[in-house]
Amino acid sequence: MFCYQCQETAACKGCTIKGVCGKTAETANLQDLLIYTVKGIAEIVTKGKLDAASLGKANYDVINSLFITITNANFDEQAIEAQIRKMLALRDTLRGKIAAASLHDAATFTVTTRESMLEKAATVGVLATENEDVRSLRELITYGLKGMAAYAEHAFNLGKEDTAIFAFIYDAMAATLDNSLSAEALVGLTLKTGEFGVKVMALLDEANTSRYGNPEITSVNIGVRKNPAILISGHDLTDMERLLEQTKGTGVDVYTHSEMLPANYYPAFKKYDNFVGNYGNAWWKQTEEFASFHGPILFTTNCIVPPKSEEVRGRIFTTGASGYPGCKHIDADAEGKKDFSEIIALAKTLPSPEEIETGTIVGGFAHNQVLALADKVVDAVKSGAIKKFFVMAGCDGRMKSRDYYTEFAKQLPKDTVILTAGCAKYRYNKLPLGDIGGIPRVLDAGQCNDSYSLAVIALKLKEVFGLNDVNELPIAYNIAWYEQKAVIVLLALLSLGVKNIHLGPTLPAFLSPDVVKVLVDTFGIAGIGSVEDDIALFTA
Repeated sequence: MFCYQCQETAACKGCTIKGVCGKTAETANLQDLLIYTVKGIAEIVTKGKLDAASLGKANYDVINSLFITITNANFDEQAIEAQIRKMLALRDTLRGKIAAASLHDAATFTVTTRESMLEKAATVGVLATENEDVRSLRELITYGLKGMAAYAEHAFNLGKEDTAIFAFIYDAMAATLDNSLSAEALVGLTLKTGEFGVKVMALLDEANTSRYGNPEITSVNIGVRKNPAILISGHDLTDMERLLEQTKGTGVDVYTHSEMLPANYYPAFKKYDNFVGNYGNAWWKQTEEFASFHGPILFTTNCIVPPKSEEVRGRIFTTGASGYPGCKHIDADAEGKKDFSEIIALAKTLPSPEEIETGTIVGGFAHNQVLALADKVVDAVKSGAIKKFFVMAGCDGRMKSRDYYTEFAKQLPKDTVILTAGCAKYRYNKLPLGDIGGIPRVLDAGQCNDSYSLAVIALKLKEVFGLNDVNELPIAYNIAWYEQKAVIVLLALLSLGVKNIHLGPTLPAFLSPDVVKVLVDTFGIAGIGSVEDDIALFTA
């Protein structure tokens, strides 16, 4: 295996024996083959000039396949093998619909057994592209597309889709097979990936808010009650709605975990009396927090950490793109419905959660809510009460070096405000950082996809202050990354013209020195240093 798609990849070079995430070499190789198969489908669609609008469910199957390969989403080798077979059948059906053409091996190869799958996978992984710069750009595009696919799937689940996004995914995936494309052409495609990243995040924002209302300022309970309970993790709000509907009146409480925390901000979910609040912290602490929760856990997407005990594994359920061997997976039926009755029944037999903390945390500062406070924010900036905003969106992770973000937040001058989204917020969202004239110093917009809100806020402030360039605003970007949804967020910001983004705790291993130079020279991308030096740099 060779995998370097996440920030925690071994020695910041690549995992070659087993993933730091916990996936086996076989899992990694099967995921590589699934991606290769999707690239073959993309070439057939592109060369055959098939209209994405006419492909129906095939579009969903493609984005779901990409989503399955995101870090910490699916560890189930049997599920991945089944998805490969499904996508090969789709590929061959689509190939039969087009005129004979010269097609890449990805569009024509055959495998019959698992052994032949693994044999093929060993030849089509990341290192199959020998040129380091081309490989780097192909992987950067592919990882951006994985993040885009995740957001497109969430929107699809809510009945929102844009066939132009599907068409771009096909074109871009096919382009990663084209050996005639220069590094310069791939740089252009990378920026176009960012443009479509903005489109997909806008689509998901519309899907979420049209169904559940605009997020509003909310104090979220982090304590517990004495009822049996279910913990829901991941990002999919459709599954959140289903679970709340099915647990209503059952005596079973529901708590959010990690990236599902922002569900607490949506008005539509506040009507459920059994919706208690949030339990725990970022994804990487789940091994200890799931043990103390006692009840069932439902993963709607990534971020799964391999459970340490069989007892905890027996309480984990997966759905959507997520999967883990030995855990019950719940699929939607032909009508798109999911039955969570088995989870609810199990919850009733288990103890209530142990209390691990008490109090509340405040969130709900998506673009609609912040723009409602625009006059107050602008006045605070004009008066000098707020000197600078720091965008600290992104991901959290296990590495000790991520303590940097907690210390950075602690040491920021008290006339600054943090804008955040994603699970990176767990590094500082429970710190007593206070407020500025009633404006909290940590404004949480929501999930990682809600980084779109931060872009909308920045563009609105540029308009209000009459500036020509978003980079003239008193906003600095110090972003933590972990996996591929963070990659599409970064590319989206670059496509909007945002410069001088600092990215940490390490720069991606998949960026070659020459690609790093392009990002530095063109966009001012930089890594992080010491807390003290970086604050001095940002506030100079």
